[in-house]
Amino acid sequence: MAGKLQKCFWVPALCLSLWPILALAQSPNVMQNLEACKAGSESCDQSKLNAAQLTDVALAEHSRNVVNCRHGYTACDLAKLTEPETIALALADHKRNLSDCNDGMQDCDRSKLTPLEAREMASGQQQGNLAACKNGAGACDSSKLTPSETTEVKNARRQLNASDCENGFGICDQAQLTPAQVKSASVAEHARNVQSCRSGWDECDHAKLTPSEAKQTAYAEHQRNLAACEDGQETCEYTQLTAAESKALAEAEHKRNYAACLKGYGFCDPSRLTMKEARTIHPGS
Repeated sequence: MAGKLQKCFWVPALCLSLWPILALAQSPNVMQNLEACKAGSESCDQSKLNAAQLTDVALAEHSRNVVNCRHGYTACDLAKLTEPETIALALADHKRNLSDCNDGMQDCDRSKLTPLEAREMASGQQQGNLAACKNGAGACDSSKLTPSETTEVKNARRQLNASDCENGFGICDQAQLTPAQVKSASVAEHARNVQSCRSGWDECDHAKLTPSEAKQTAYAEHQRNLAACEDGQETCEYTQLTAAESKALAEAEHKRNYAACLKGYGFCDPSRLTMKEARTIHPGS
């Protein structure tokens, strides 16, 4: 009798001891189903959710609907929004449409603008078109200019052309310049040519230099060539050096060669050493 009682008590005890293990084994499936339901997945089985989980799923669905409505997705259900959410959505939609209209986007719906917003948008577009016409950049629609704006654009274009001619930028139309502007542009062009010649740039036109400028340019070219020869650059024209410069350059090279041979560092040509210098060079130096 005692043995039967012990057996009866032992079975429930075993079941109770295994319950946490069984619950733990089932929990991943439960959590996966919960996440699937919160994400709106087709694999969701709401019959396996408890009351708290159903509440969490409902909140997730509501939040997802708010996002869909804010982004204009077809999955949006306006009927499920609260009054504050509906107001916030209307405000966001209006701001987005106003921004699209001001930026010239195709999504702009002008019918949803207030009269003041429509006037400000039109004014902004008019000013943008005026700027494009004056600067010659962007899409200019001259048909939308007023008579006074047309005159303003012509004056701005003439000034821009004069600036291009004087600075050597853009497309210069000499025919549109006044006599004073032609003279100013000519002076600026001459100054640029002088600078190009003195700097050794390809744009130099020696034929346009005055005798004084040609002399200064020749001196600058000679100094650049001398510096190139002193640095051993391949652009050096030794034939352009004076006798004194050639002698000084040869002496400097002789000293460098002797120092290289003496220290054993750098390029050394023993054949160019004097007998006296060669005696001071120790093998292995």
